[in-house]
Amino acid sequence: MISRLSFTIAVATLATMPLASIAQTVDTPGVTSPLTEAQIARAYPQDALTGAAVDGPVLLKSKGGMSLRVVKLAEGLSHPDGLVFLPDGRSMLITERPGRLRVVTDGVLDPVPVAGLPALNNVGLGGLHDIVLHPDFANNQLLYISYTKDREPQTGTTLAVFRARFDQGRLSDVEDILVADAWESPLGTYGGRMVFGPDGMLYISVGDRDGTTSSDQSSARPQAQNLNNHIGTILRVRADGSVPPDNPFVNDPNAKDEIYSYGHRNVYGIDWDPKTGDMWASEFGPAGGDEINRVIPGHNYGWPLVSLGRHYSGSLVSDQPWHRDGMDDPLFFWNPPFNPENMFFYTGDKFPRLKGSLMVAGAGSKTVAQMVIRGDFIKQGDTMLNELNLRFRDIRQGPNGYIYVLTEGRLRGPKDTDGMLLRLEPPALAVAPSVSSTAMTNSMTLPEAPGREQTMEACTRCHGIDLTLAQRRSPDEWMQVVSVMVGNGMALTDADYTTIVSYLSENLSDLTASPH
Repeated sequence: MISRLSFTIAVATLATMPLASIAQTVDTPGVTSPLTEAQIARAYPQDALTGAAVDGPVLLKSKGGMSLRVVKLAEGLSHPDGLVFLPDGRSMLITERPGRLRVVTDGVLDPVPVAGLPALNNVGLGGLHDIVLHPDFANNQLLYISYTKDREPQTGTTLAVFRARFDQGRLSDVEDILVADAWESPLGTYGGRMVFGPDGMLYISVGDRDGTTSSDQSSARPQAQNLNNHIGTILRVRADGSVPPDNPFVNDPNAKDEIYSYGHRNVYGIDWDPKTGDMWASEFGPAGGDEINRVIPGHNYGWPLVSLGRHYSGSLVSDQPWHRDGMDDPLFFWNPPFNPENMFFYTGDKFPRLKGSLMVAGAGSKTVAQMVIRGDFIKQGDTMLNELNLRFRDIRQGPNGYIYVLTEGRLRGPKDTDGMLLRLEPPALAVAPSVSSTAMTNSMTLPEAPGREQTMEACTRCHGIDLTLAQRRSPDEWMQVVSVMVGNGMALTDADYTTIVSYLSENLSDLTASPH
């Protein structure tokens, strides 16, 4: 195991490691020396209530013109990080980072936290992270929570996952099924996103654990390229924490068997495309370089040898910021930063224009984004909720097809209570006035049918879409095409959006025209 006090970088790595990342000995707060009062004060800032409060239901419009009704279900939460829906159809469980598990039933937050949590470290970004239910929770009442674990004497913290039985508002039979080999500074990041995959396996992200982000040198950062630890990885285990025999590195004596993919910085969102079965992950970059990756078992995603971001000091992370052989490039990256948190593919029927899209919560950007995926091409479509001035930590689709988000006002503070649980609903559709035909042109001939005027108006304002109007497309594909047009700046009312998608779906097969 590589010492966290003084490590030597292998000669093979020296050939490719950026000079700024190379160090023989690095002072790591909380590992090589105790945390100072100033470091603790930064991790525990004074209590603050920030962000716009959502009192009664609020009617908003997305940047693309989609109407939203935002309903507050719970408030007074402290950095809520993970959310699950219980099979009774009435209740939800929410993790609060400082170390509380909360229950919301019929939209009412139980003031008494769930009892039975293990001891944890909540300095900085430590504490409780994500929560998932066992696939057979209805019968066994088992759940899993990722959290920050201490090690004595003071040699850092790591990410761990415990399994417990949830019964009558209490946890019992609590046991760790995974303690990541990612011991580093308590000031570092942890990841901790968990998802049960379609294969029944539990996937867990482990952050880059970097507690020296203001420095160009780090004891943790280079370890994301070393397979003999869990830093900067996505792990894959069975429900009891054991290793599946088909994991990509089980036959490598120099690698941790749990590793599914590596070279990640901080993965905070994981989901599978229900149409293709592909696994996707959102990844926090440093100062810039936020990514979306299609995750393939055994692949290396480059951190920190490849990154489009900069250290917080302002220097480049990598002297090859885009590509190195043997490492996967991101299929999408944000500039300026987005700070992607959790994400999911929307499959409900409450928001037709979002169906099939990847919905991503943004923390520092204070935005929720719709991402449209077509093969290897990803386009940011619509964005929403920026008016609330809130950081979005988690986003989920409920059993009813509504969208639920967890918010916070600021990044740190274990006693802040400005976090909320919000539900996004479509308002009752109002009859929208017809789009004026004054902007129509005769550049294309479209069949006469309801929706022709709106479609002509939309086409003449849309540029740069790789769409051939002569091509036959399914209704779902047309939804995605129009969503991309919205992402390019075209604002539509809900009624016009539905009209245009219906028109294209019903009338396109006989249409012959050039691309626009």
